[in-house]
This record gives sequence, structure tokens and C-alpha cells, in this order.
Amino acid sequence: MSIKRIYHPYDVWEETYSNMWGNVKNKEAYLQVAIEFTGNAKLYGEHMKRVQREWKKSCEHNLSNTTQNRKAWIGHAACALAFGCPENIVREAWAHLSEQQQFDANEVADIAIAQWEKRHLGDLCQKEK
Repeated sequence: MSIKRIYHPYDVWEETYSNMWGNVKNKEAYLQVAIEFTGNAKLYGEHMKRVQREWKKSCEHNLSNTTQNRKAWIGHAACALAFGCPENIVREAWAHLSEQQQFDANEVADIAIAQWEKRHLGDLCQKEK
């Protein structure tokens, strides 16, 4: 079963209220926290799993879009949920990670996305019965 694209208006996306698209006064401090956070795959992955469990509308809108970089989105969302970090800072932090840290972060993103897909597709199958 393929995933059908789901759209929601931005004002119901949970990410909108977690500063994912906002600004911060002390960018350098956020950058340092983002580097440490994204470089810790276990912690990063735990928050990605929180995103896929807690942000229903944002996940439907973004993870049902299989043409976008869903790994990046869920990683940015994890930082926004964990400590209100805007996505532009997370993108900058990514460049500071080693190749191994990036690989590990992508692995935990794959896991969180697969869990969302499994639950989402399971929910759709239940609705069709």
C-alpha cells in the first residue's frame, strides 16, 4: 500500500508553535546545542520518535510527502520539539557532524519514519474495514 499525500494548513502544524520556522536571539548558543544534540544519535532518535508520535498533523503533512527529504524534516522537527531550535540552525549544525554521526542520525530518522508509516498505514487499513 502506498502513502497518499495528506495536506493540512500551516496553522495546524505543531511545528509552527515550536519555533521550527522562527528565530532565536543567541544563534551561536543554539548552534552549539544543535551540534551536540544531532551528534548524539540515541537522543536525537528518541526525539524523532516523539515527533512521529506527538505531532499528528505535521507528520501527516510532511511524512506523507515522499518526494521531500523526510529525514531532514524529522530531524529538524526533533530539534524544534526538544529545545525550540529553528531548522536553519539545524541545517548548519549538520555540516559540523562527522560522516559517522550523519550516518547514525540518518539511521534513526529511517527508523522513526518507518514507525510512522507502519502506524499510519495501519490506521488507514482500519478505517477501510
